[in-house]
Amino acid sequence: MTGEIQKGTNMRFQWLVGAAAFALLGSPAFAQDKASGQVAESFEREIKKVVQGNFLIGLPKDYEKETTKKFPLIIFLHGSGERGSDIEIVKKHGPPKLIAAGKDMPFIVVSPQCPSNEGWSVDMLNGMYKHVTKKYRVDKERVYLTGLSMGGFGTWAWAIDSPGKFAAIAPICGGGDPKKVEAIKEMPTWVFHGGKDNAVPIQRDQEMVDALKALGSSVKFTIYPEAGHDSWTETYDNPELYTWFLQHTRKAKEKEKSE
Repeated sequence: MTGEIQKGTNMRFQWLVGAAAFALLGSPAFAQDKASGQVAESFEREIKKVVQGNFLIGLPKDYEKETTKKFPLIIFLHGSGERGSDIEIVKKHGPPKLIAAGKDMPFIVVSPQCPSNEGWSVDMLNGMYKHVTKKYRVDKERVYLTGLSMGGFGTWAWAIDSPGKFAAIAPICGGGDPKKVEAIKEMPTWVFHGGKDNAVPIQRDQEMVDALKALGSSVKFTIYPEAGHDSWTETYDNPELYTWFLQHTRKAKEKEKSE
């Protein structure tokens, strides 16, 4: 199979979390205070959750030939303009655009689509990750995450929630909660933003970078002084980004947190 994105690959997936369980603490609490007419009880319950979604997948041209080889994975999160149910519009920007134009990449490239009027869901993304890494020959030591605008915010949020999954991340014109960056202080991170971005102020990424640096992180921050909101075209067209990704593998101490 070539590196072109498989057309019509609107794949659905499910993720089941746990089995339902229920427990009440009974008589000792009831004995606490008969006179008040009310007593305190506690419960614990695990919820079964199903998530689903669509994504594009592009495989390297030698994927079918190298039948035992595992390949690095790039997960690309699009911006708000590509939300919906038409999976073809996800090819508008980033790695799926490059693959659609005929570029062969040495990665498996997965590009999920966010439903209309929603933001990126970590639960949905974790479910997709499990589906993809089970079905395809993914090198889990080399999984990379990137996204633009809404996808830049999603990149920060997912990496902070699940740092053990990723070897490196590259958020573009996004932002997040700088109080939570300790979770990724040792993760290789390269941030990009346009100096004249009027849609997502550069301060949103700057505060994330500053918070990481305060923790001793070696985070990289590239600012395009004359660029507006579109700081992604130049970024994704630059081969240095993909070379930088491949320089990194997942940190050993994070592996146990990823599954």
